[in-house]
Amino acid sequence: MSLFDGKTLDGWKVGDNAEIFSVQDGMIVMNCPATDHRPAHLFYEGDVNGHTFKNFDLRVDVKTYYCANSGIYFHTEFQQAGFPRKGIECQVDNSHSDWRRTGSLYALFNLTWGPEKPSADNKQTVIYLANAPVRDDAWYTQEIICRDGVVTVKLNGQPMFTTQIADANTVHRMPTGFTWLPEGTFALQGHPPMPGQISKVCFKNIRVKVLPN
Repeated sequence: MSLFDGKTLDGWKVGDNAEIFSVQDGMIVMNCPATDHRPAHLFYEGDVNGHTFKNFDLRVDVKTYYCANSGIYFHTEFQQAGFPRKGIECQVDNSHSDWRRTGSLYALFNLTWGPEKPSADNKQTVIYLANAPVRDDAWYTQEIICRDGVVTVKLNGQPMFTTQIADANTVHRMPTGFTWLPEGTFALQGHPPMPGQISKVCFKNIRVKVLPN
């Protein structure tokens, strides 16, 4: 089932800094200029499954540009301003200074392929990849599958990892400091850019398959 009609942001809701999201040529474009240092998030609030998803297979076609930073949240809920305090972010980052690369479950289960590296005292789970599975300026498919707290991330159909969210049926505070919700909606992140850069990402073909509970 499609979550984006390719023409409008009908079924989506954005809080602060809404102007960085637009629809162009069948894509949702997140374009945060170098002078803008406020985050923005576009939340799905449409009719599909009452915009509430527990078990699902979400696929999004994504294209990043140099130094872009974004993400795809799941099990979250609308928040007017700031970074969402509920849910998990699946990172979109192929060349930003943050070493947590595309596909990471941010600060929980991370992928990296450099050149930036975690600090020596890092305690987060990290998978080191010798080669980047995706790159800037090229479309790829980011897939998140969630079944009763078991989360699998795929890039272009290739499984990156599977991990288990503890106590998945209860609301609780995760090690990241954010709150896990047993179910929730999706959101696209507009992250402030690096100094002197822009942060631009395009999204299209946003579709979800609801899996049985």
